[in-house]
Amino acid sequence: MSESNPQFVRFTGHRGFTQRLVLATLTGKSIYISEIRKGTTTGLAPHEVSFARLLDSVTNGSVIEFSNSGSAMKYQPGLITGSVPGVNASAAGDVIEHKIGEDNTRGITYFLIPLALLAPFSKSHMNVRFSGPGVITSATHGTGDISVDTFRTAVLPLYGLFGIPPARIELRVLSRSCPGPRGKGGGGVVELRFASQVRLPKTLHMNRRPGRIRRIRGVAYCTGVSASNNARMITAARGVLNPFVSDVHVAAQYDPAPLVGDDKSGGKKKIGIGFGLSLVAESSAEGVLYAADVVAPPGGMIVPEDIGTQCAHQLLEVIAQGGCVSSVSASTVLTLMAMGSEDVGRLRLGRDVLGNEQTIRLARDLKKFGASSWGIREVDDEADETGDFIISVKGTGVGNVGRKVA
Repeated sequence: MSESNPQFVRFTGHRGFTQRLVLATLTGKSIYISEIRKGTTTGLAPHEVSFARLLDSVTNGSVIEFSNSGSAMKYQPGLITGSVPGVNASAAGDVIEHKIGEDNTRGITYFLIPLALLAPFSKSHMNVRFSGPGVITSATHGTGDISVDTFRTAVLPLYGLFGIPPARIELRVLSRSCPGPRGKGGGGVVELRFASQVRLPKTLHMNRRPGRIRRIRGVAYCTGVSASNNARMITAARGVLNPFVSDVHVAAQYDPAPLVGDDKSGGKKKIGIGFGLSLVAESSAEGVLYAADVVAPPGGMIVPEDIGTQCAHQLLEVIAQGGCVSSVSASTVLTLMAMGSEDVGRLRLGRDVLGNEQTIRLARDLKKFGASSWGIREVDDEADETGDFIISVKGTGVGNVGRKVA
């Protein structure tokens, strides 16, 4: 529960917004974020306000305050309760309904990735349905959000490495959508059911060699356009990947464009029209996954063959970065390691993954929240010329507070 006179951990800027709110909720420390988009009149963006509302829905006792200009906020975290029928979920069911407005420009994984990090530490199951004219299930341009398919196949399976059974985690894509006009809105519907709550995540040791790629799986999707686009993307991607791996299978998914209300005409309109491709490479080593995501821009002017070729080349580049975890899932794995038992876990990361902005920001934020500094050393195998690093992370032993007091 929030304290009456808390000591705030202070941050500036809007980068790492969800990451900092998640760490504050897991550690129980209050935060103050200032200078959000300093020099502009916008302050907090619609997707950031929406995520703050989502946090308020899945916790009990949280206090969230925004400044008049939207350039600063205070957050005092409460207890992660999950979906409680009759309290934050409907009395007839066990699902929290979260509506996303039409001015949203972020993919739904902007909400799903931090929500999945909170779910194992919840007092009860975490069941949330995302709906509304702003839900985008595909990857996005500019913001770098991954699609729901990559989240399901390349991020959620990694929870099993921490003793959190993936079999009890379900992601339902009830309606697909791509970014609407000018990248805003989508109209999709997604439901996350996370029934794997743990006391403490297991200590992870993934400092071995990442192994060789043994197969590639993926999903080609299109909404509101010809289903033949899927076959064209798959053929182009296989043309690049088959010389390297013979076991390549990409599923095709077609959905009609979602209908959303139109305030001007009073009727309904189709948005979220487009197509894209998600690819995941599975290694011979357990838990090593590499992912790539490409979607057609909202303005079009690109053929499906280009999407397939770009996605295949992007996947090869991600594999070439090395390590046991790609940049898509590095923050999830490192955060779970930091929240685990007070033991030292080890993770092998590629040089580019370790050196990117998101990973460095996570290391700094964890230290601000009281976690130990990471130990970093190069792989000392003379026969290994990958240039990978071994990251040593000591757990804080925070674990599931809700399970502790229950």
